[in-house]
Amino acid sequence: MSRVTLQTIADRVGVSRMTVSNAFSRPDQLSAEMRRTILAAAADLGYVGPDPSARALARGTTGAVGVLLTESLGTAFLDPIAAAFFGAVAEELAPTGLAVVLLPSTSSEGMIPARDIPMDGALVYGCAGDYPAVDWLVKRRLPLVFVDGEPVAEASSVLLDERHGARLGAQHLLDLGHTRIGVFTMNSTEPPGWAPDPASAGSGFVARERQIGWVETLRAAGVTPVVMEVHDNAEPYVSEGARALLDGPDRPTAVLCFSDLMAAAVVHAAEELGLRVPEDLSVVGFDDSPLARRLRPALTTVHQDFAAKGKAAAAALTSSIARFRAGVAPEPEEHRILVDLVVRDSTAPPRSA
Repeated sequence: MSRVTLQTIADRVGVSRMTVSNAFSRPDQLSAEMRRTILAAAADLGYVGPDPSARALARGTTGAVGVLLTESLGTAFLDPIAAAFFGAVAEELAPTGLAVVLLPSTSSEGMIPARDIPMDGALVYGCAGDYPAVDWLVKRRLPLVFVDGEPVAEASSVLLDERHGARLGAQHLLDLGHTRIGVFTMNSTEPPGWAPDPASAGSGFVARERQIGWVETLRAAGVTPVVMEVHDNAEPYVSEGARALLDGPDRPTAVLCFSDLMAAAVVHAAEELGLRVPEDLSVVGFDDSPLARRLRPALTTVHQDFAAKGKAAAAALTSSIARFRAGVAPEPEEHRILVDLVVRDSTAPPRSA
């Protein structure tokens, strides 16, 4: 069977090749009736449209943006926070016609997604600037927006007000009268266990920002927290760390947690030890994921607007891409997403208060 081309359709309909091309790429140049006639002829001949690679080369654009992840794609979709963020990004990008390509930060069999996959720009989601994959994106001089991480080069960023959220959680426990307070966080660079210095605990941009907010607020009130660190915000690390945190001789009366997942692990560990939440132990999470509302007792936590963060990230990236295409110098912007404290049933005054 001979290959069907734009000229084949043009000959069938009796119009120019350019008219057929406009039917696919510039429909506003044709009458609705003429476009329907051309598309019907194309369908009859089995023609699905111009070759995407050729179209991208001609336009100088791929029609796709990447989202660089620190985790495997499968793991990312299991994370309700990441899933809510991806959904908001996709919804915001839908009217632009841009497709979303998820990029794992690791390579396999000589394929490096950040280096090899065609894209017009990328969102860097929770990745540190020293990730090799980030370095590839920077070398390609792509428009970039960093989400939940410090930007590099001339990139914009979308960040939660992490320190403010941490301060809200810490102040809530202080106002309830707690003075023996624990912090449960993650540190991928140190062995799991008690942090020798609360002020330097945690690793990565988000964990460090939250740690600073907690420690500054508590120390201003004369409280020095004990800090339990685990390798990652995932099982089995969080369950093991939660048991270690509560099984010591000087158990805290309240715990500030890096995430709702960690907070849930603390609640479950308390139940295993015969402790009641919040009567014996108050627990504060972070994120206000669906888990926070399902947990019993319902979790006091710091709320972040996943939809607002996703939409802000998509808007910042499309703006950066537009400037890049126009040959205009980048104007890096920092977008701060506000957070607030949602008080539910997992916090109460300590028994001695």
